[in-house]
Amino acid sequence: MKVLITGTTQGIGKAIAEKFLQEGHIVFGIDRQEKSIEYLDYTHFQCDVRDKDRLPMIEDVNILINNAGTQNEDDIDINLKALIRITEKYGVQPKIKSILNIGSASAHTGAEFPEYCASKGGILAYTKNVAMRVAKFGATCNSLDPGGVLTPLNECVMNDPKLWEQVMNETPLRRWATPEEIAQWAYFLTVTNTFCTGQNILVDGGESINYHFIWKNEE
Repeated sequence: MKVLITGTTQGIGKAIAEKFLQEGHIVFGIDRQEKSIEYLDYTHFQCDVRDKDRLPMIEDVNILINNAGTQNEDDIDINLKALIRITEKYGVQPKIKSILNIGSASAHTGAEFPEYCASKGGILAYTKNVAMRVAKFGATCNSLDPGGVLTPLNECVMNDPKLWEQVMNETPLRRWATPEEIAQWAYFLTVTNTFCTGQNILVDGGESINYHFIWKNEE
């Protein structure tokens, strides 16, 4: 199938692109950084997702994965407004089979930077809106909302032993996901799945269920 993925030069986006390429799909990537994937079936467009005048012409996309995102850098414009623009341009059309928006556990909990939470929270609602509109094509639209993932974006926490221990105390599985694990979820939700739609899938190692229940010890 013809797959379009945004934010493919590192982290989750790169892992998702490589997963689809390994499975034999044709992949197009959009990222403001230079190409970092070397596969014959991969085409890279160096472009900022906010730049609507430079977005490439790619027709008949079968799978769209909106992964491009940032923290504390025009979060609303990049994480939400650009995602909407990309989806309306490439996703809402008769050849589409599946759309996946990469959200965040913070959209469910509000536990992060204000504009980041707001941008990712908007994705939850927009996902449901798109799911209703692409259903007539027999297509699905969901969001995949990770908790902590081992990516360069999170190195400031990962490389601080004290902060890392605090983070692990919040995560029942006591680890963060690898980009490859998130890529497996992305592949499942867009290729294997054909019926689940309009849902926001939270994958956070149990972090959101950790409520710090405190009780007096029995004497």
